[in-house]
Amino acid sequence: MRTKYSPRSSRSRPEGRPAVSDWPSVGVVIPTHDRPEQMREALRSVLTQFYPGDLEVVVVYDRAKPDETVAAGGERPVRVMKNQRTPGLSGARNTGITALDTELVAFLDDDDEWLPGKLTAQVQALGTAAEMCTTAIEVDYRGRRNARLAQRTTVRHVDLLRSRMMMLHSSTFLFRRSALLGGLGMVSEDAPGSQNEDWDMLLRAARRRPIAHVDTPYALINWAGSHFETRWDTKISSLRWILERHPEIHGSPEGASRVYGQIACWHAAIGDRRQAMKWAVRATKANPGEPRAAVAAVASAGLISVPTVMAALHRSGRGI
Repeated sequence: MRTKYSPRSSRSRPEGRPAVSDWPSVGVVIPTHDRPEQMREALRSVLTQFYPGDLEVVVVYDRAKPDETVAAGGERPVRVMKNQRTPGLSGARNTGITALDTELVAFLDDDDEWLPGKLTAQVQALGTAAEMCTTAIEVDYRGRRNARLAQRTTVRHVDLLRSRMMMLHSSTFLFRRSALLGGLGMVSEDAPGSQNEDWDMLLRAARRRPIAHVDTPYALINWAGSHFETRWDTKISSLRWILERHPEIHGSPEGASRVYGQIACWHAAIGDRRQAMKWAVRATKANPGEPRAAVAAVASAGLISVPTVMAALHRSGRGI
């Protein structure tokens, strides 16, 4: 049975309810690069969370000069620092992890926001058995919002082999810091362009223990203006990287065809028709109903562009 933490303070709690000190301390890592206004909104969404335990934030500037004014004032401690590890998102996150000494560590991207109640709900769901917890999300694409739910409260390794489960976004990740510094390990810094490092983390975590999940949208994910949206070459190399690290994906027809189909689409986006068709055929063989194979084939023929398809899917909160 999971331990439930009460959101009441020690001054007003009924007899038998946990005191503030019973709530685990949480450190939040916000990596940032060239998004000062969005980063401040992300930070605000953390600092305005009602959480009875200790909460602190580390804003890690990646390839940018830290803005010390970000840490000024406020009741919750905020630190700013430079990325001291591999340049990129993964190194920035790991810089924040090592700078903290809290019991739990949470991630938030600088262009996303937490919604009210997120942290308390996750800490309650994490309980005593799980090492990692996620929540559902709400996707905002150019003013259109769509909730993405997982339809479950526990995520297993086999679930993540079948699907990336994009609603398990890195901006919802909450970990035990002891796991990050122990058997689970920190964020993989060799992921090409710091892409798919989140799926890698989910797969590694679920292989150890089931991931606790709160199937309520507690994070607002802003898709417009992503640093990674059209980096086709990096998308290809990062997917091939994930297949090398987790070869068991090949054994899941649904999961394998999805990845093969994505690789086909990204090759079509850069105009490499031969590779696009090669991977589209591979996707179809793994799963004859894989829609990404058809998208890649049509895009390779010049009948539609991959960005056009992506934009249409994004309006409904989905992606390729």
